[in-house]
This record gives sequence, C-alpha cells and structure tokens, in this order.
Amino acid sequence: MQKKWWHTKTAYQIYPKSFCDSNGDGIGDLPGIISKLDYLKDLGIDIIWLSPIYCSPLADQGYDISDYYNIDPRFGTMDDMDRLIAEAKKRDMYILMDLVVNHCSDEHEWFKKACEDPDGEYGKYFYIEDCPDGKLPCNWRSYFGGSVWEPLPGHPDKYYLHMFHKKQPDLNWENPKLREEIYKMINWWLDKGLAGFRIDAIINIKKALPWRDYPANRADGMCSPGEMLKHAVGVGEFLGEMRDRTFLPHSAFTAGEVFNEKPEELPDFIGDNGYFSTMFDFNEAIFGGSEKGWYDQTPITPNDYRSCCFASQKKIGDIGMLSNIIENHDEPRGVSRYIPEGECTLTAQKLLATMNVMLRGLPFIYQGQEIGMENVEFQSISEVDDISTLDEYQVALDAGLTPDAALKAVNRVSRDNARTPFQWDASANAGFTTGTPWLKVNRNYTKINLESQKNDPDSVYQYYRRLLALRKDPAYSKTVVYGDLLPVFEDQDRVMAYYRKSADQTLLVIGNYKTQPQTLTLPSKIKNIVLNNLPQLKTDENEITLEGYQAVVLEV
Repeated sequence: MQKKWWHTKTAYQIYPKSFCDSNGDGIGDLPGIISKLDYLKDLGIDIIWLSPIYCSPLADQGYDISDYYNIDPRFGTMDDMDRLIAEAKKRDMYILMDLVVNHCSDEHEWFKKACEDPDGEYGKYFYIEDCPDGKLPCNWRSYFGGSVWEPLPGHPDKYYLHMFHKKQPDLNWENPKLREEIYKMINWWLDKGLAGFRIDAIINIKKALPWRDYPANRADGMCSPGEMLKHAVGVGEFLGEMRDRTFLPHSAFTAGEVFNEKPEELPDFIGDNGYFSTMFDFNEAIFGGSEKGWYDQTPITPNDYRSCCFASQKKIGDIGMLSNIIENHDEPRGVSRYIPEGECTLTAQKLLATMNVMLRGLPFIYQGQEIGMENVEFQSISEVDDISTLDEYQVALDAGLTPDAALKAVNRVSRDNARTPFQWDASANAGFTTGTPWLKVNRNYTKINLESQKNDPDSVYQYYRRLLALRKDPAYSKTVVYGDLLPVFEDQDRVMAYYRKSADQTLLVIGNYKTQPQTLTLPSKIKNIVLNNLPQLKTDENEITLEGYQAVVLEV
C-alpha cells in the first residue's frame, strides 16, 4: 500500500444542522462551525466532513439537493463557505463536503424540466417509464418504504424511479450527458479549495437493467433494494471514470459510503489506484439486521462487536485503509449500541473508544462522540423527525407490535439519536442555540456536555484527546498508523485484544468488555503502559488483571 498524506490524520463528521447555531434560529450553521475550529484542532482533528449544506427542501435532511452550486440560506452563504475553507487551511485542516449524486431533489431544475418534457433532454437525466394502467416496471421497495416508482407530476401514465424518498428522484448514470454535468460540478468545488468528498450511497448509481421483479421478502410483495444491488453489474465503469475526471487531477481525498461490495472488488475500491481513497467499515453497524425491519433486529453483543471488527480488518489486509466509525448521522449513538444496557459507564465509553480508534485505519469521530453523547428516550413518535424512523415505526405496527413496543424498537436504532444538537454546556438548549432548536436537545445535556468535561482529566473528552494524540506521537505513530493488526485472546469471553506490530515495535491493545475483572496471561513482558482508561493496572509477572471495562495499550 502506497503511503498517502491522509493516513496519519484523524477525521470528524459534522452534522451542520445540529452542531452550533450562531444566529439563534435554532439551526446550526457555517459561522457556528467556523467558531469551533480551534476546539476541533485542540481535540486532534485534521479532516472535517460536513453533511449536506447545499440548497434543499430537507425531505431527507439535505440529502435531497435542489442546487449543487449553492449553500442553503439556513446554513449561511457561499462567502461563509469560502471563509470556512480558508480558516481551516490556516490551521492545516481539510474540509470535505457530502457528494450526493445517486439522486437529487424533485425541486432541482433538472427534474422540473423533466416534468415539463419527459421525452426531452432532461427526461433522460432520470429513470422515467411509461406505466399504462399503473403497472409498475418492477417490485423494488425503496429504502424508506413503499415502491421505488412514483407517478411523474403532470403525467399520470409515467412513473419515475426513487431508491430513497419520493422527493429524491434517481439520476440516470447511464446517460453520458448527466455524468458530464456531475463531473463539472465536482471539479467546480475542488477548484474552490475543497479537499474532497464523502460519497453518499454510491453503489446505487448502477441499476440492474432491464427492470425485473425479484422474490418478495415482506407481505407488501416487494423486494429490498439490496436484492437489486446483488444483480447490478458494472458500477466500476462509472466510478473509475469519475475518479479519473475529477478526484485524480485534484489529488482529492474521498471516503466512499459503500455497502454490498464484493470481496474481489476491494482493490478496485480502495487499492493504490482505487475509485476512492478509503471506504467506511459498516460491518458492526449492519450486524443483526433483519429483512422484516428494525423491530426484528438482533442487538450486538461484545463478542459480536469484536468479531465484526476483526472480520473487516482481515478482509482489507494491506489492500488499503478503512475508515473506522463508532457512529454517524445514519446510526444510533455508539455507546448506547455497542455497550450492553445498564453497563454504559465512563470507563466503558473509554474502552469502546480505545478498541475502535486503535484499529488499523482512519478514525472518523462523529460530533458528540468525543463527549459520550447517548441515545435519546423519545416519549412519543411525534418527537421523531427522521423519515426512516417514521417508516420503520409503521412497519413495526403493521407487524403487530403495540405503539409502545414499536416506539421502543425504533428508539434503539433511530437516526435522530445522532441528530440531536451538540451538548456544549448545561445552559438552556445545551448552549447549541439561543432560539428554539429544530430537534429537541437530549434531556441528559445537563450531565453530558463539553463544558463539564473540558478541564476534567478523567473525562471522556480528555481521554479522546490522549487517544487521538497517539496517532501523531513520533514514538508510536508508525505502529499505530501502519502496523499490522493481529487479533489475540479471541476465545476469551468478552475480551477484545489485538497486536499492532511494526518492524521494530509491538503494541498490545486489550480491553475487558465485562463488568467483572478478568485475569490474562500475556505471551510477553510489558515494556511500557502507553494508555490506560483507569488509574492503575494490576500486574504480576506476565499476568495482568483488568478491572471491569478496563482498556490498556501496552508496549510489549
């Protein structure tokens, strides 16, 4: 694997709507982000990914873009964006935007023109089909429930395809003219000084054509989108062309949201000449998923979490570098998901941080993760904003769950868990806004907030700072960034441990994922305790006893 400038960095995802509101309208904005750059730099962050800030009707919180060339006034102006890029540069930081090109908004100019003339030039930018008598081309279900086909406004016999929300019509990548428009837009942003992109839902750009039905997997008679993706062949032609026309000439950094990739395709995706610089590891996030819906999902155990992480590491090997996440804007809070119920202490939160950040790959911290923000307890479905959660709530009700049980089921994995405002301090609205927040602040903000942790050496925040500093510490950086990863103690119940080995150094990362102490015999002597989430470590010759949820990084 060739060494790249970004390998030694740490990345951070900002959900702009919920990060920091500078003008009191209840919505986070670009000036708010600029005001927190020094905070992020001090935390140890180098690369910042912004979830979408383009003009959008927000049917799917900005992932439905109505103008790729403009900033939504809710978030600020293009001058603010230019200032953010410039201020980040001064601090040796890099800004990424979200690249959402599987679909746009139904309020985009292209779609409006397609509605005016479905058989004209812009009609070919989308998948529009004649459906006399409402007979649909295929039985695919959208990611947000219901058919992927929707009547084209003004044309009752014509339908358009949307793999996501009906306000997110899919763009037709088979059309070279459409691709040219996308490449022009990407280059326009990169010429502005953007460092690169996180690339949204990109596998979906290749459809299995011609349209056909697949076996239904729910009572609605439809199949999941993932079923179609198994049959779609040739996405690499589009991705290679996009890389060569845009990312490569600008030496841009790109992180792909890639699901359903085939193992043999990994070198094509993130090898030395991959379509992307890196891709996210979702192995832990997708664990326990059910075709029936969220209500039927199997909770992940500590042993499952360990297995998922190690499977991803083994699969990638030395092909390239993964981006490792605990949570993001589409997932619940990691400390509420990966730590068993009733065991979520500060020590346990630090263990989870250690196990993830010390893996081989680029750590992506999601806003609030560094202070241990937790899931929300929604009292009613009326408190939920997320379209995916609302759909899954209905799926649970249709399956026979009571409203209380359905709410509890979707609470656990709702995307709104990660979208509540950042908890800066214990003042009104957690210091996020002087107005009314667009989404309610988590009720626990008086206990969990940055201000209370900033100067506490024992806090989750200060632990994250120490952990992230290890990537840059000359004494350990080479091993932490490039060292091999070798699992150890895999047969030990609720112990997660692995070596990070370089030519002249061996680190042992080890965590007791239990509330009770565990004693282990180490294969070699401890030279140095590099990091410990508790004040002491009990050692006796080659034996160590780890307290409940104790995690250590040892040089051996």
